[in-house]
Amino acid sequence: MASDARLAKLLADIESCHSARLPGTRLALHAGAHHIGYLKPELAERLRGIEPAISLSLGRAEMPEALLPRLNELAQATGLRNRAEDFDVRARVGGPVLGVLDRGALPDFGVIGVGVHLNGLVRKPDGLHVWVAKRAANKKLDPGKLDHLVAGGVPAGHTPFAALLKEAGEEAGLDEAWAAKAREVARFRYNMDRPEGLRRDAIYAYDLELPDDFTPKPMDGEVESFSLWPLAAVKEALCTGDDFKFNVVLVLLDLLLRQGLFAPAAAELLKSALYRDVI
Repeated sequence: MASDARLAKLLADIESCHSARLPGTRLALHAGAHHIGYLKPELAERLRGIEPAISLSLGRAEMPEALLPRLNELAQATGLRNRAEDFDVRARVGGPVLGVLDRGALPDFGVIGVGVHLNGLVRKPDGLHVWVAKRAANKKLDPGKLDHLVAGGVPAGHTPFAALLKEAGEEAGLDEAWAAKAREVARFRYNMDRPEGLRRDAIYAYDLELPDDFTPKPMDGEVESFSLWPLAAVKEALCTGDDFKFNVVLVLLDLLLRQGLFAPAAAELLKSALYRDVI
């Protein structure tokens, strides 16, 4: 693939994560003075049918702040998917927690979801390598896609770093004392239309250098296998295919840019697109 086409492909991958134009046809969801999400009009109507205190007007759906503790009850009453894992509800990333909502309902309510991604790095004589996970074929979202050594959502009551430590053991058998050496390297935010709904995601990215003799183990059934890739092979895969999960692409591009794997002109274009909406 010609270099211009490779760069265009990477820029398109970044742009695809910013595919949602808000509010668009959605209604901005307010709980009292707090703007917490976005609803499709049909879901807003269903919610109002369940709870008359919810009001609809041009471009807005409003509920009393007193309804915030009932978000999960309302979501379940409308038949939305339930994944039995609550996430904190905030009006902005890092803002005060206003309530909780099941992870499965986040895209339907357009509520911010926070996640963590870990670059598991190994230095070898021929350069830097990164551990790559292959998602299980039975995953509901993005089955079989390539992923990070550790990646996952931040459950209610957890900080991103606490969630990272939790996921490290659960997903890859990584000792907590070693995982605690991870350092935050980047943050990303995007609004994306996906089959499951609106993803208003905030991603915290970390680097962790691992010893050459460490081998991750699939622990919880979410990962089929792990393999160790040279960074050049990661770059080639990103430039020529779609094997990596969409938000993994953002974190890996940040890693490749920090390691100087792009020519200056291409690097500037990628940085402008990649870091345009950081936390």
